[in-house]
Amino acid sequence: MKLLIIRHGESEADILKVCEGWADFSLTPRGHKQAEAMSRYVSKHYHVDKIYTSSLKRACQTAQYLEKLTGLSAIKTDKLKEFNNGLRAGLPYDEAYKKYPKVELPIHASSYGQESKLNFRMRIESILSEILSQISDDQTIVIVTHGGAITQLYHALLKLPIDSKIKFGSGDACVHDWNIEGDKYYINFANYCPYNKI
Repeated sequence: MKLLIIRHGESEADILKVCEGWADFSLTPRGHKQAEAMSRYVSKHYHVDKIYTSSLKRACQTAQYLEKLTGLSAIKTDKLKEFNNGLRAGLPYDEAYKKYPKVELPIHASSYGQESKLNFRMRIESILSEILSQISDDQTIVIVTHGGAITQLYHALLKLPIDSKIKFGSGDACVHDWNIEGDKYYINFANYCPYNKI
């Protein structure tokens, strides 16, 4: 089976320089162009069988371009949402980290109404397991989600520790291409940005 992991396009929060997380911002005009370019690339190079998307606006709006070109309806799920950043959501960066400074906590604990590192990882592991259990070996599945969630998907796939410091970069509307063949995992490429090619 093939998984295409895709980050949403540029959102209004990127322009406003605010903490996003679960704050529900829309795509910018540039974000819509990025999503459209990504969708043209995906529909040209892959036969997509199913689309899953985070329920947040910026991901759903990105997935809508894939829906138009594939004729599929995306399956929306809260489990693909970004890290729940609690009271920082929607606040300007400086204000957010002044009011709610970083606190080192065990992986099971949280502060400021956020979810814990453990809960974030388990949420992403859960949806990845659900998706893999519902598809057949010859299918291509698209997952539209967020930068932090993509890092967690990599961590889950590679069985990295929950407190791993390894980050996996994802640009706006960029594509990560994985194959899963039995107990073998192939990362064919990561962070390919079709928008930069037009």
